[in-house]
Amino acid sequence: MKDDVPRNTLSVSRRTLLAGFASLPLLSLAGAAQAADYPTATVNTTGLAVDDTTVKVGILHSVTGTMAISETGSVQAEKLAIEQINAAGGVLGRKIEFIQEDGASDWPTFAEKAKKLLVQDKVASVFGCWTSASRKAVLPVFEQYNGMLYYPTFYEGLEESPNVIYTGQEATQQILAGIDWVVKEKGAKSFYLLGSDYIWPRTSNKIARKHIEKLGLEVVGEEYYPLGHTQFNSVINKIKLKKPDVIYAIIVGGSNVAFYKQLKAAGIDLTKEKPLLLTISVTEDEILGIGGENINGAYAMMKYFQSLDNDNNKAFVTAFKKMWGDNIVIGDVTQAAYLGPWLWKAAVEKAGSFDIDKIKAASPDIELTTAPEGYVKIHKNHHLWSKARVGRAKTDGQYELVYETKDLMEPNPFPQGYQ
Repeated sequence: MKDDVPRNTLSVSRRTLLAGFASLPLLSLAGAAQAADYPTATVNTTGLAVDDTTVKVGILHSVTGTMAISETGSVQAEKLAIEQINAAGGVLGRKIEFIQEDGASDWPTFAEKAKKLLVQDKVASVFGCWTSASRKAVLPVFEQYNGMLYYPTFYEGLEESPNVIYTGQEATQQILAGIDWVVKEKGAKSFYLLGSDYIWPRTSNKIARKHIEKLGLEVVGEEYYPLGHTQFNSVINKIKLKKPDVIYAIIVGGSNVAFYKQLKAAGIDLTKEKPLLLTISVTEDEILGIGGENINGAYAMMKYFQSLDNDNNKAFVTAFKKMWGDNIVIGDVTQAAYLGPWLWKAAVEKAGSFDIDKIKAASPDIELTTAPEGYVKIHKNHHLWSKARVGRAKTDGQYELVYETKDLMEPNPFPQGYQ
């Protein structure tokens, strides 16, 4: 497996090049754009790091600190996409070079590194962030310096920026859809809300509480814990006393390891669904640290699971494992991160320019028919049309798909009555 030490440029080996050809989306080598057809003076009018042969982009995630367990997969996915795009001829005939920065699980550091990438490095786009706290920290920077961020994480919604493409799902596609499913399919009537103590879990649970109460159901508890927290025995005892139908868990990062291990140690068998656990934060990436035996039986509402049975996903999983190792796992945010470079490439080529304002204008209605999740399309609000899915965790660390919406869900980051 390659390591995750930040690198300034992409190094493409013959082995990984050949491995990538099996899963190249969108573009064949024969149809690759030639740089000579797109003079730099025409496609780069704002002083970005674009020359006749290369274009520089930024990767900004936590590879150290408590969020590294969650964000490492995003880094890997973005590097795979970049490598595949380069193997197919690049973007407007230019190979992508990346500059990687470590947000270090610290929100001010994210803002500092974002400014460096935009102002000093003059990157043409940035693929990055995971938590809403990190996104909120960098958003003013991207808007002030007119950069373009491709943000991969499911989040609480209530935001829309011309400088961000949100490749994960917002609240209506995950929070509301998940609660509707567990009420309809499992007859849930009472919920205990848990979360890490920052913007996304608190806002998500605020939306969840409103929806639960609109349905005439009950929230019997709600608690939050700092990032990196590892002592959950007290709240587990409260859950045992309250006996909710559903533990609704939005714990993130390394804290998940302690929570699920302590839940099992306390005698709560999630396979019995008494209570049922529904999470919107635990992907296969986190299960690798938690251990499948500790989360077996839990449900997750996501739009992607590694186990999805379609040709796009099979090719993606094969290429990912060839690049990063057979024991690697792929979660929802990892897949959404993989979409970022491809959607940016499509916008650049539609616009015929790397200029940020032209990419903004070109982005709505871009379709990706080769997405591992199946098919996505950029909405005019810069979020993606996508399906909602429920999976049930197994001991092997994978999710078994138990439900998916028939049609793509339209993104609605400002649902009426939930703001």
